[in-house]
Parts: sequence; structure tokens; C-alpha cells
Amino acid sequence: MPALTYPSAKGKVAIVTGASRGIGAAIARRLAADGATVVCAARTVEPDPKYPGSLSETVATITTDGGAATAVRADLSKADDRRRIVDETIAQFGRVDILVNNAALTYFIRAADFPEKRYRLMMDIQVWSPFELSQLVIPGMRERGEGWILNITSRAGVNPQGPPFERIFTEGAFTVYGMCKAALERMTTGMAAELAGDRIAVNALAPWGVVPTHGASAHDLVKEDTEPIELMAEAALALCTGDPARMSGRIAYSGPFLAEIDRSARSLTGEVWSQVS
Repeated sequence: MPALTYPSAKGKVAIVTGASRGIGAAIARRLAADGATVVCAARTVEPDPKYPGSLSETVATITTDGGAATAVRADLSKADDRRRIVDETIAQFGRVDILVNNAALTYFIRAADFPEKRYRLMMDIQVWSPFELSQLVIPGMRERGEGWILNITSRAGVNPQGPPFERIFTEGAFTVYGMCKAALERMTTGMAAELAGDRIAVNALAPWGVVPTHGASAHDLVKEDTEPIELMAEAALALCTGDPARMSGRIAYSGPFLAEIDRSARSLTGEVWSQVS
């Protein structure tokens, strides 16, 4: 596929969920560096010794770097909070051009032992929340004749192959997590097809390797095959600014996707960046 020319995110209004830390914070910073006004949503507003990162820190970093951002505290498991994110964004900025569904809550428990309460909570946050948030922003995108929805997924959504099965699947307790991501990917392609005539791009993006965030470390996933967070941020920016007529319905993987479109990653502040091996 030939290299694509992407317009800037300048002047766009973006919502990024799960933006207090990790991949969500990185995507928020990269969108802001490219000129978007970013509404950062998550539960952790102020620094908390129990968790690294907070919305106030993400917003402060963006504004210090010259970007525009604001914070909205939201628990994505609650319907009122989901609606409030969109309502407050429209009230303050008039529209939503970009929606990045990144928020996640994950329990790694073997399927035979998985409790219903935690199963429903994961499905609520990782599947229903992106679905409902998309429903809430689609009318405005349709009215303006364009929009971008990006769902952050994982290679865990790919079906295990076997027997014999890889050890990560036999011992990693990925079944429910994989179910959530597989559902999110099917939602992505289905919505992309339904919204193609409205020039609304719907894509999914996963890291090719493990991004060494606090969440990955907490679940003991940071061992080998890691990748810099800049790859996810750059790929997200590309998918959130590309021509909806040409780039929609993709289940993309960070590094391979950037190589496919012949695009080099930049730093989170938009400067030329070189990956350190």
C-alpha cells in the first residue's frame, strides 16, 4: 500500500478514555501535539499513591507542551458518566470529532473460576462502554459529514491455535479478556460497514508487542517482545486523521501498520524520534 498523506488533527476535538496513564495518556498527548483539543476521561483525577498517573498530570503535561486539554472524571461502568463525558465535551467545545475508546479493566482468572460480577464489569467497560459512547457521538459526526472512532484492542482477541496451544493461552487466563477484545473488533468492523456512507471511520488498534505500562507490569506481562509506547500513539494519530473513505474497518497492529503506510513514529510531543533498540 502506498504511503498516505494525513491531514493534521488541528482544530479537531477528541475524547480519549482511560487517559490518566499508559497508552491512553500517550495517545492524548500525541493528538494534542498534532493540534487537537483533547478531553481526557478516567476515574483518577488527582495523583493517588496507589496508582501511577492521573488526569490532572496528563492535562498538565499536555498544556505545558503547548497543547489544549481538559479532564472529565468518569467511571465507564456507569451509564450517567458515559453520557456526561460526551455532554460536557459538546457543551464546552461544540462537537466530538474523534473518539478513542481505550479504557479497560481486566482480571486474569481462568474461565472455570471466573465470577459473574467481574465478568459483567469487564464486558461493561471494554465492550458496552465503547459501543454506547460510539452511539452518543455518531449523530454529531453524521451531521458534520465526518468522524473517527478508534477502539484499542489486543492480540489476545486472536483465537488460540492448537492443540498443542501456546503456553500464554494455557496458563495466562486470557479467555475473558480475549472475549472482550474479539467482541470489540467485531463491533469495529460492523460499525465501519454501517457508517461507511457517513464518512465515519471506525478502526481498532493493538500493540504488536507488549507496551511496558504500569498495567502490563502489574499483570506480569512485561517480559519480552516489548515495544515503545510511541508506536501506538503514532498509529492512533494516523487512524484518527486518515480519510474515512480509505481507512476504515481496520484491525491494525502498531508497528506493522506504520510500516505498511510508510510512516515513522514521532515523539509524544510531535518531534522527530528515533527508536532506541
